[in-house]
Amino acid sequence: MTRIIAGELGGRRIAVPPKGTRPTTDRVREAVFSRLDHAGALRDAHVIDVFAGSGALAFEALSRGAADAVLVESAGQAAKVAQGNARDLGVGGRATVVREKARPYLERAERTWDLAFLDPPYDIARDDLAQVLAALAARLSPGATVVLEWSSRVGDAPWPDAIEAVTSKAYGETTVHYGEAVAPGSVGA
Repeated sequence: MTRIIAGELGGRRIAVPPKGTRPTTDRVREAVFSRLDHAGALRDAHVIDVFAGSGALAFEALSRGAADAVLVESAGQAAKVAQGNARDLGVGGRATVVREKARPYLERAERTWDLAFLDPPYDIARDDLAQVLAALAARLSPGATVVLEWSSRVGDAPWPDAIEAVTSKAYGETTVHYGEAVAPGSVGA
């Protein structure tokens, strides 16, 4: 079990899949959300949680004032757990769980998001992650914040031109990379 750290759902527990995911630690989530709260990136934000697992990042965002969240997860068991968590937390009207691979979903999506979380498997190929990030970039509102949690062993994030690297912070085996969507027309300017 994992708990929601703060906000309207603070202290509530959520289930995690029995295997196949690597839940974000409380320490890392606390640091990420402290930064996002300070930046004003959560209030009324439209959120996407890619490689969602249990949905802990999306549910923490909803707890802290995000308007809605789409949770994209291709593993059947993890998607079921995320759906159950949405129901149990009473946020089913604000959270949509999509059981699909990230890139195809992002390539066909017709909406935009203000805040994106990506917590891919650490063994994802760099080129595969780069393609997911490129597909995501086309679906971000100008100035949107992107939070990528990835292995500290792989180096810098493979940001596309449409997402500008802001900063990164290592937490042991995990590095959290922050990016910002660049307004259309200003790429390469």
